Amino acid sequence: MEQQLDGSMAIIPLIINLVLILFFVVVFWKIFTKAGQPGWAAIVPIYNIIVLLQIAGKPVWWIILLLIPLVNIIIMILVIAGLAKNFGKGTGFTVGLILLGIIFYPILAFGSAEYQG
Repeated sequence: MEQQLDGSMAIIPLIINLVLILFFVVVFWKIFTKAGQPGWAAIVPIYNIIVLLQIAGKPVWWIILLLIPLVNIIIMILVIAGLAKNFGKGTGFTVGLILLGIIFYPILAFGSAEYQG
């Protein structure tokens, strides 16, 4: 009986993860379409990062820098700052995207912000 309980309890984190993944797919799909990019790019690995770099106004070769530990943190912060800037948001919104992404990315996706690229 105890083994069955352990197995059924393991499904709860799995469901939570799947819901979060689906949530962020929808959010990034909307962000991509707002920026004039194909929404389906949000679900294609690696290509979604290339599209995100384009939306943020950063060179595509930065994807190589994202493979370098510690450097990737700085590069991602610069990408997020570019994303916020190209949607007409400031430094405070950038900090929100970095620290509270689960709140600020949906605001960017479903709010009134328009892509200014």
